[in-house]
Amino acid sequence: MDQHTKLIQRLQGEAAVKALRRNRFDAHYFETVEQMKTYVSELLQKDMTVAVGGSMTLFETGIIDMIRGSEATFYDRYDASKDTAVMFRKAFESDLFFTSSNAVTLDGQLFNIDGNGNRVAAMIFGPKKVVVIVGTNKIVKDMSAAESFARMTSRPMNNQRLNTGNPCAVTGECMECVKDTRICSAFVRIARSQIDRRIAVLIVNESLGYGS
Repeated sequence: MDQHTKLIQRLQGEAAVKALRRNRFDAHYFETVEQMKTYVSELLQKDMTVAVGGSMTLFETGIIDMIRGSEATFYDRYDASKDTAVMFRKAFESDLFFTSSNAVTLDGQLFNIDGNGNRVAAMIFGPKKVVVIVGTNKIVKDMSAAESFARMTSRPMNNQRLNTGNPCAVTGECMECVKDTRICSAFVRIARSQIDRRIAVLIVNESLGYGS
């Protein structure tokens, strides 16, 4: 990412943080992943329970490894020795729930698409604190732009990753298929954090996750 792109995305990131705070989100801007991880390390405490939603961003940034290496109790959905469905439900009673977002709007809202719905459900209700980590590449103008953005990025990219065989994995954009293997079932707009500052949004000025 060149210096001009970094500058513009910094301005957009800072604007999104201000808007998110107006909507009662606990929003913060970081120039680098390492700065963000320093902040996250202060959130992780020994006696906490922690869960995560499905997210490539958490792997790219090393947050998954950070949680595994901490003294917190991790309800690890990626641990093959554990029952995934049980881990999904454990997330609702966790102290911290980490995830990303498919898009963040400049007017301070979150847009997410889910299959089973466990990720978006936990964002809305259950965990004491939700931490959403997002790269500036996912900042868009408004909710209409968020839906269009996801249609061309996270929706086909996740289908490619999961090898679903759905049309978008071939065409490169969502075709609103009606196949049994469709993984885009729940479309959720979070306009504000109902409990003040319960949902933290950490915006990092880097390209993270699925989104150009």
